Amino acid sequence: MPTAIAGPARDHPRARRRHWTTRLVGVAAATALVLSGCGSSSDQGADGGVTTLRYQGWGNQVTLPELAEHLGFFDENVIELEWVGNTISGPQDIQSAATGQTDFGGAFGGAVAKLVGSGAQIKAVINYYGGDDIDYGAYYVPEDSPIRTARDLIGRKIAVNTLGGQNEADIFNYLRAEGLSVDEIKRVELVTLPPVNQEDALRRGQVDVAGLSGQFKQRADAAGGLRTLWDQHSQYGPFNGGPYVFRNDFIARHPEAVRAFVDGVGKAIQWARLTPRDEVVRVQTAIIDARKRPNETSETLKYWLSPGVPSYYGFITDADFERWSEWLLSTGGAEEVPPPSELYTNEFNDNATTAVQPADAVAPAVER
Repeated sequence: MPTAIAGPARDHPRARRRHWTTRLVGVAAATALVLSGCGSSSDQGADGGVTTLRYQGWGNQVTLPELAEHLGFFDENVIELEWVGNTISGPQDIQSAATGQTDFGGAFGGAVAKLVGSGAQIKAVINYYGGDDIDYGAYYVPEDSPIRTARDLIGRKIAVNTLGGQNEADIFNYLRAEGLSVDEIKRVELVTLPPVNQEDALRRGQVDVAGLSGQFKQRADAAGGLRTLWDQHSQYGPFNGGPYVFRNDFIARHPEAVRAFVDGVGKAIQWARLTPRDEVVRVQTAIIDARKRPNETSETLKYWLSPGVPSYYGFITDADFERWSEWLLSTGGAEEVPPPSELYTNEFNDNATTAVQPADAVAPAVER
């Protein structure tokens, strides 16, 4: 049985010429091979439930499912999560889920649409990241950089966590909006680096621009010496960036486990959004310090601001995928974008009947 990627060193920190037309190959065939060749650790429950859900984490960060488990937000249909390693790439994470190496994975909406369009039998069930009014990604240059406009990026290097991820789509959307042609955009070079290393690479002059988000963005802001070229808030406003997905066959076999997962993650979103920031940081720090994963630190958690999911309990809408359609079609990432009905469902999100956050919303109670 294939093993999941274990650790953030999957992508060597070297420059790569961007390939806007890179496609995921053989996912449907790989899915059939893996699912027929090995059993899942999650196939242990009864009546649609499971005992464990296998997943990949992110170094130096607490994911929403990890937070939900710690706070006791999963019911008896999800007894525990099984960490199989870390990833630095949403596209890789959902491909691992599609091929049966993990039970769920998360990536930005464009990567989900691209993978489904290539034949993968997966479906999004809840949003888990994005940008709200206080926490969103931005693209930085050094204060003294000569780069001032989109056209100045031609021939320059931009650090991204992976090819085919939201950074790539953001860059394309920004450059197109500023009037660059597709051919001119191809002359911008993407350099794949783990998020934790991008700020340092920018300050050392190894790249010209770095796309930073979350605690890595806040850390860079606190250190100073960098200038924002553009940010996601000015680009999109509040937006849902990406969802968690499960394989369709997993959903069919274990609907109550999926419901328990969505319920727990949705409650974790609301808890992190509505609980005082210092308490959220304290809890996340305790989680990282207690699990003692290799080469991991809780140091950057002090910069945490928000879960960054603007929709109520992670509710998904068509717009969460339509935002990335031009990038997919213009760059050859997809010949056509699958219809929303093939990409996501809110049927397991019992707490969210609307994408809008009610004014009287309160954080879920925590089981102690």
